[in-house]
Amino acid sequence: MELLNLIFKLGVFFSIYGFLWFFIDLGLTFLAGGRKRTTVEIYLLKGIKYAFLVNVTFLFSVDLNKHHINFYNLMPSALILITYFIGMLQQKTRQQVFMGQFAKSQSAVGINIKSEIFLITLCSFLFFGLLWYPQFAENAVALWFQKSILDIESTVIIGFIFKIIGFFFLLGMIFKMLNAVNYLISGKPLFDIKSRFSRTNEEKNDKHFDDFEELT
Repeated sequence: MELLNLIFKLGVFFSIYGFLWFFIDLGLTFLAGGRKRTTVEIYLLKGIKYAFLVNVTFLFSVDLNKHHINFYNLMPSALILITYFIGMLQQKTRQQVFMGQFAKSQSAVGINIKSEIFLITLCSFLFFGLLWYPQFAENAVALWFQKSILDIESTVIIGFIFKIIGFFFLLGMIFKMLNAVNYLISGKPLFDIKSRFSRTNEEKNDKHFDDFEELT
């Protein structure tokens, strides 16, 4: 029950953090005069976004554990955070494939899988690094994010909306955990959720082969 409560709370925190970052990103776009960002700029900003999300999640986890900082208390939060990052990567990959069907270009969404995995790996090390040096987590930017998230969560209407998002985040995490357990037991996921669009394309790809396609 405590794990479900933790997943729900972190789901609310993640959604509010994304809401705040949307306006930060919008402000940076206006300051740049609407100029298209380079790949380096995109991943630099994404790295900063992920790093502070890790930082803020660490602070929330410490508060939820009554400031008892140890590996076992914070491990559930770390696993939920990593699962969240992986889920975003999967969603972006699906968007890239979807847009590629129309734009005929893998750059339609601009996702670099290796760079995304590299960022997730760095963020994982950052979280565990804060376990050894928790004093670095209490910086001005992270504390501002934490206070802003708590203020938004405490509002009546907006806070309620984000709690609904947190509930759906909880459901999504439960499905992912059930899928993982069933995959370990039977070798296949319990819920195989694919869009009709994806199934149609898979069926078309199965029926068409290139002359030089190697079958293994």
